[in-house]
Parts: sequence; structure tokens; C-alpha cells
Amino acid sequence: MSVSRSTLLLRTLRTQRFRNATPRSFQHHFHSSHRLHVVKPFLLADIGEGITECQLIQWFVQPGARVEQFDRLCEVQSDKASVEITSPFDGVIEKLHYEPDDMAITGKPLVDINIQGEITAEDEAVLAGGSSEPVVADESRGSEMEEDLRREEMQGGGAIQEDIGELEIDVKGTEGQAQHHRPRHGKDMGTLATPAVRHLTKELDVDIADVDGTGKDGRVLKEDVHRHVSRGKQQEQPTATQPAPGTSRKDHTVTLTPVQTQMFKTMTRSLSIPHFLYSCTADMTALTALRKKLNISATSSEQKLTHLAFVMKAVSLAFAQHPLLNSSLNSTDPKKLELTYHGAHNFGVAVDAPVGLVVPVLRNVQDLSIADIAIQIRQLSQKARDNKLAPSDFSGATFTISNIGSVGGGVVSPVISDPQVAILGIGRSKIVPAFDEHETLIKREELVLSWSADHRVVDGAECARCAERVRGLLEDPGAMMVEMR
Repeated sequence: MSVSRSTLLLRTLRTQRFRNATPRSFQHHFHSSHRLHVVKPFLLADIGEGITECQLIQWFVQPGARVEQFDRLCEVQSDKASVEITSPFDGVIEKLHYEPDDMAITGKPLVDINIQGEITAEDEAVLAGGSSEPVVADESRGSEMEEDLRREEMQGGGAIQEDIGELEIDVKGTEGQAQHHRPRHGKDMGTLATPAVRHLTKELDVDIADVDGTGKDGRVLKEDVHRHVSRGKQQEQPTATQPAPGTSRKDHTVTLTPVQTQMFKTMTRSLSIPHFLYSCTADMTALTALRKKLNISATSSEQKLTHLAFVMKAVSLAFAQHPLLNSSLNSTDPKKLELTYHGAHNFGVAVDAPVGLVVPVLRNVQDLSIADIAIQIRQLSQKARDNKLAPSDFSGATFTISNIGSVGGGVVSPVISDPQVAILGIGRSKIVPAFDEHETLIKREELVLSWSADHRVVDGAECARCAERVRGLLEDPGAMMVEMR
């Protein structure tokens, strides 16, 4: 019996559609009875750093959406960073357990997923968090599809000829149908915004879905909200009553954002640390001339150097002779106090991000060149501005540098972050009149360096010696280059 080419093509397409709609366990073992279509809650896992709850920023999916492994489910904001949660399985979203801005608890259900496929004991442990409760399976769908396929194959050419006209539609619709079930991104899936921006929209009584975001990936910024409010006021009728001059707005109360909450906890612990303060002024004239010369020869903006990169390298070189300031104090047990001298120079860098002050960590500064330091500072700053820092970016700092000079100011009083024993604050450099060795009036660029040390373990003389060592390296770039490895 001869089979036409169109018949073979149609059978192939039907078989392919069956495979796309059927779990893999049915494609090769129609008689098997693996557990399929399991609806189980996916628990919010521990994301580290002792975090027990996260604020849910937005959903990337809605009930009924089909997801594949590693597709994004939602974005959560901890007290340190924003994290995207991905799906560990292929399946269909059945239920969302939280609304945007809700606080999600680690270890509790986050979303229910209808898993369409074969699962293992390890998969069950991931879904149920180690739970051994029974799993309900649905095997009827696979058996029905298998029987339908066999019935169509037995009907012969008549049924096949009737479907020939639909071949073009089926072929074009295969990809479109898959795209239809993929999670969509847009306002119907939740608007990108930080908790601070969402609180602002609530205060101003603005629907965040109506605000056009100008940030990365359409993220709504504070400026976008204020611009939206201003545009709305301009469109109001001229007869609208305006508040009288001097009339104050009503008081309003808001909850601290996760970043503010973390700052509250950290600074509260820091109150128990007796701070020793020391400031000195470094002559940056020679270093600035060298930096400008190097930046002129840089082939791209990514290679341009800033003062901060030189300061961080100078601090790392000074720590080789003053390792006490790169240590941490463990005072958990008052009867057994421990001081750990760190071999790696992992410097936390304070960044003024849209969500607030964050302190990502630049690791192993002792092994990096000044150019490498500048590149990594730029990358961390960009991730902070885009709210893309992960919890791992905040862990393991042995010392902190706060560059308040990007905003302004000179002498500052930086607060130590427990369990570190020291911190450096950098002011803004400025041009001042000075006299050289020939008593000639010259212009000099000065930079104020403000140090704070834990006076329980660091005496004032040691802090001053380290600070003066850093000042000397910055004033003599040649000496810094000689000491670099």
C-alpha cells in the first residue's frame, strides 16, 4: 500500500504536536505510570545572609501562564539586594501566594506550579521543602491522547485529506502557540519599581501602571513618578483650588524600606562601638596630574581612572604594614573575645543607589591593579544603580570605604560596620592656595581623609600611623607604583 507525501507530512506534524503537548515520559513509554501533572507549592528558599523575609516587588507570571525551567517567576527585595526567583521545572502557574509589596517568608509557599512531566524524589524535596506528603497524580490525559492518536492513524486517507488544508495554519501556529503560553513582560505582569518608588506612588495616590518608566527595562524611577504627577496637575482645570501659601501638607507615616531597615539594624549595633576619629589632608596634585595623563591615553571611558581607585590601592598597600585595621572582632561571647586578621583585602564600597545606601564588596584588592580596581568599582556601581546586586555581593567585607566626596563635604565622621574595626571616609578634593618649599604661592589640590577605628582594639597611634602611610602613598605616586606587585 503506497502512502502519499502529504499523508506522511501530516502524520509527522500530528506526531510532533502530540509530543509537544505530551510529557516526555509518554513519548517513549506509553505504558508507564510516572506521576504527572503534580500541583505542588514552590517554597521560597533561603537566599542566604540570615534573611528570613523578602518584599515581593513584582510577578513576571500570572495564573495560567506556562513556564519553563529557569524562567523568571518574580523579583524579591531583601534588606540588602534584589533577587529574581526562577522556576526549577516546566509547568503551568496555578496560584500566586503573594501580591506585590507583600512580605514573603522564607520556607513558606511562594507559588503553586502544575508540573507537567516526570519528577524524581529530589524534585519532590525541592518543591515540598523535604516534605514526605503523598503526591496526587493524573495519568488520564496521557492515555487519552495516546488512544486519540491511534484512532486517527487507523482512519486512513479520508481524515487525512480533510486536514491537508490546515497544514499551513498548523505549521505557522506552532511557534505562536508556544509563545502564547510563555510568560509575558509588561504592565499586565507587574511594573518594575523599587519598594521606595512604590511607597512614593501610594503617598501621592498614583497608579504605578500609569507611569511611564525611563529606567532600565522600563523600571519606574522616582523622577518618573514626580513627572507624572506634575503632568497631571498641568492638565487640571484652571478653576481648581490651590492650597494657600504657607499651608502645610498633612503628616503621613510610611514603613521603612528593606534597605533602610538593614541600615537601622547595622547602625544600632554600631552604637556599642567606641569610635576613635582621625583626619588628615593629602596633597593630590601629583596624583591628579598622573591620572589625567593616563586618562588622555585611555581608549574608552571604561579605562578612565578616578581618585577612589588610587585611594583603595594605597589603603591595601598600607594594610601590609598595619594589618590590625583589616581585622574583625567577634564579641559574641564576652568571655572569649576573638580578633581575626584577614589575609584578603575585601573592601566594602558605599554606593548611593536609588533604593538607598548599599555597600557592595570589592574582593582581593591586594591582587588587583589600579586599572582593575577602577573597572570593578564601575561595574559594582552600575549594578547598584540598576538594582541588580545579589546577596553574595554584600558578604565578606573586611574594611569599608565611603566616598562622600561625590556629594560634597570635607571632614566626615564615618560609622564603623560591626564586626569590622575601621572605616575610611573620603571628602571632596578642592583647590586651595599654598606655599611651596621656596615660599612661592601655588595652587594645591587637597583631599580630606577621615578615619574611624574601634578604640576597643585599635589604639589611636596605630590608626594615625596607617592613615599617614596612606597619605604618603597618595602624595608620592611613584612610591606607590614601586610597592605594587
